[in-house]
Amino acid sequence: MENKVLIFGHRNPDTDTICSSIVATKLADYLGYDAEAVRLGKLNKETEYVFKYLGIEPQREISTVEEGQKIILVDHNEASQSVEGREGAEIIAVIDHHRIADFATTSPLYYIAKPYGCTATVLFELYKQHNVEIDKETAMLMLSAIISDTLLLKSPTCTEKDALALKQLEKIAKIDANKYGIDMLKAGTDISSFTAKEVIDMDAKLFSEKGKKFVVAQVNTADIDDVFSRKEDISFAMEKEIADKELDFFLFVITDIVNTNSKVIALGEDKDIIENAFKKELDEEDSMLLEGVVSRKKQIVPPILDNL
Repeated sequence: MENKVLIFGHRNPDTDTICSSIVATKLADYLGYDAEAVRLGKLNKETEYVFKYLGIEPQREISTVEEGQKIILVDHNEASQSVEGREGAEIIAVIDHHRIADFATTSPLYYIAKPYGCTATVLFELYKQHNVEIDKETAMLMLSAIISDTLLLKSPTCTEKDALALKQLEKIAKIDANKYGIDMLKAGTDISSFTAKEVIDMDAKLFSEKGKKFVVAQVNTADIDDVFSRKEDISFAMEKEIADKELDFFLFVITDIVNTNSKVIALGEDKDIIENAFKKELDEEDSMLLEGVVSRKKQIVPPILDNL
């Protein structure tokens, strides 16, 4: 077991989960913890852009934790999205912006969850609350996370708190957040070198609810047709995941960050749940267009859960 408190976000990490774990570690150190930020997977291209821009190295990757290991969770709380061995670890804090699900501990803990567009916004408020100085690098990490999770404040998950935090962080970082954000988001849309398996794993979340087990995976793009042209390979990879993980269905969401629409592919025995959730029929290619839908957390997962 490691002596340090390990801080990490969810599997298949996105920019918020990676950046927030580092930001949370700086706060934890200030509050007297001996903490280390780690990650549960590879960086995506968007996050790689952030790290290259800042000239910093990513935190080390882990896959399991040992019995009794002290941990802090950021940007998630569900066991299916977390580290292997978590049931035997000691969770001392959670900092999140998602629903609370299948979560229980044997000891009291600090639990902070706010309905904001980004975990980094919650951390921004905690820095202010504890009078911790936000340096330029920390500001850039927070700013990048907010831009990513709110699609430059265009997502329906975005709140006034996110917009206010971004404005203040932009001043600290001394950067044009809009220009930087567009470049960052575009960097994350290039999946041409990825295999179909890598594409569906990039930002995939596993859910177990009401006797159903399913995955909702999402990729951002500036051209839906470009990603959809790989449908045959993507569908094959989805079918394999359904078989390997014994899923009831798999939903793959292709989100157009320019026009704020999504096209989905739904496979599995219970794919009709998707039709019921969005009150539309899947076409002959097991797909449908969802106009104005970009947020998995607010616009995609809730109607699915309501129709299980």
